[in-house]
Amino acid sequence: MKVIIKKDYLELSKVAANIVRDEIIRKPNAVLGLPTGSTPLGMYRELIRMHKEEGLDLSGATTFNLDEYYGISYDNEQSYHYYMHQNFFDHVNIKPVNINIPDVIDDDIDRECEEYDNRIRKSGGIDLMILGIGHNGHIGFNEPGEEMETRTHITDLTKETIEANARFFENYDMVPKKAVTMGFGGIMTARKILLLANGEGKAEIIGKLLGSSKISTRIPASFLHIHSNVIVAVSEDAAKGLR
Repeated sequence: MKVIIKKDYLELSKVAANIVRDEIIRKPNAVLGLPTGSTPLGMYRELIRMHKEEGLDLSGATTFNLDEYYGISYDNEQSYHYYMHQNFFDHVNIKPVNINIPDVIDDDIDRECEEYDNRIRKSGGIDLMILGIGHNGHIGFNEPGEEMETRTHITDLTKETIEANARFFENYDMVPKKAVTMGFGGIMTARKILLLANGEGKAEIIGKLLGSSKISTRIPASFLHIHSNVIVAVSEDAAKGLR
């Protein structure tokens, strides 16, 4: 793993956007794996600026989002469909036909999960996968447990993840308890992986991830140790757990 420590969130967001930009310039038809949450917002804002002010062309890119809450309507402001369009897609020139987000309204969710993996394969595979990390080490919604699912699948969210997501909803009862997520098979076949972490709240899990080379399903992010091309970019406060 290559580790990059930046002074603050702004600098972290810029370095993340620069890595995406370089990938697009290197390969205009790049396939990107995209995350949601608070951490990548600055990266998306910087990419929008690059598109509008520097002419960054994303028209050839294809995107696959990591996950989506199960059963949530796409016009719900907390859905990841809504998040991605509001915070990124509606402001750049990625073609709508090239945008892929798990379909959580499909009556046959198992079939949709299988088709999502098929679309990734047909695209040629993901060139750059951008990830966040949960406080418990989850990647996408691949939660800690006894086993790890390799394919896109529907999963129950842990109490810790539900509580962490509750701040985005009006009350706890409205927080989705299930999600559809890309499995580790799809994530680990990406040619390059960029993991982002910001804030002191992520210091403990980043310390665990980078402080040991051991792999455990109890810390799903630890599987990134066996990937040959991973960049971990963190803010200084998220790096407090490192020696």
